Amino acid sequence: MIGGMAGLEGVEQPRERGSAAVARGVPAVEDEQALKALELFGNPTDEEVRLPSRPESAATARRLTQCVVLRQWALPAQTSEHAVLLVSELVGNAVRHTGARVFGLRMLRRRGWIRIEVRDPSRGLPCLMPVQEMDTSGRGLFLVDMLSDRWGVDLLPRGKTTWFEMRVADR
Repeated sequence: MIGGMAGLEGVEQPRERGSAAVARGVPAVEDEQALKALELFGNPTDEEVRLPSRPESAATARRLTQCVVLRQWALPAQTSEHAVLLVSELVGNAVRHTGARVFGLRMLRRRGWIRIEVRDPSRGLPCLMPVQEMDTSGRGLFLVDMLSDRWGVDLLPRGKTTWFEMRVADR
């Protein structure tokens, strides 16, 4: 092997695989978990995915979001990071504050925008609170407000949908 690493001459060096996970900087384990979540729960771009209202469902929602934004929509890693963080905040609010047994996750894309929705059966509205530097909680909607281009709540006959939208470049 010519040009190998010092002290490792003659040792086979790992080669980069041609997968989307390597190309986009997503660790292979996370990418595999995201694909399993998509297979198990369904694709939130096809229809609303219903998840149990438990803290561990936030990880599932993050994986689904990552898989859709990076793999299916082929959007930049920073867009994925922001979408994953904001989904986690909306799911956290649905799990902590609504008393629901399940919540729904839906992802939509139209020209120049993505929209991610979390639906729950509570009609209680989320409240954007002022955030202080030393606050250890209550930052969720503050982050949604800062990182999304638009966000809001749609009241439904039985519950609400909290959503955010982000501008994206179409290729």
